[in-house]
Formats: sequence, structure tokens, C-alpha cells
Amino acid sequence: MKTRTSRGFIAWCRRYISFSLIAIVGMLIYIMFFTDNSVPETYVYDREIERLRLEIQAANDTLQYYRSLNRNLSTDAGTMEMVVREQYHMQRPNEDVYVIN
Repeated sequence: MKTRTSRGFIAWCRRYISFSLIAIVGMLIYIMFFTDNSVPETYVYDREIERLRLEIQAANDTLQYYRSLNRNLSTDAGTMEMVVREQYHMQRPNEDVYVIN
């Protein structure tokens, strides 16, 4: 025994939903979630790209620091003494050095 609402729903489905509409919706869902260019993978790739951009920026900042330090080492004796004392813990003959970490 079918009610009037179920017959109305079936008639509505026959009128507005065709095989081509179902095929198109199915293809869109397949493309959006199950291919190499899917939405979740695109999100993961975008996050990886952003992480790598930040890593490149950090490497460029470090490179810029060491280039300026290298330029200063070749021209300024005070910079040379500062680097030698801080990084290599060298001292003058009559001097005591205390290293605090």
C-alpha cells in the first residue's frame, strides 16, 4: 500500500533526477575525493608548500647573517676577536675566561 507522499516522491525523482545527473554527480565526487588532485591531498600539499617556504626563508636569513659576518671578519679586527672569543673560547695569555651555558 503506497501513500500519496511516496508516489509524489517517486514522481518527483523520475521527473528531476536522470541517469546523466547521477553520472555527473558521481564523477564530481570521484574527482574531488579519489584522484591525485583531490581536495584533501591539495590541502596537504598546500601545507607542505607553506612549511617549505618558511624553511627556505629561515635558510636565507641564516645565509644573510653568515655572509655579513664573513664580510665583517675580513674587514674588521674587532669582529674577528669577538667570534674567536665567543665561538672558540680562546683567551689572551693573562686572562681567565668563564663559560656559562
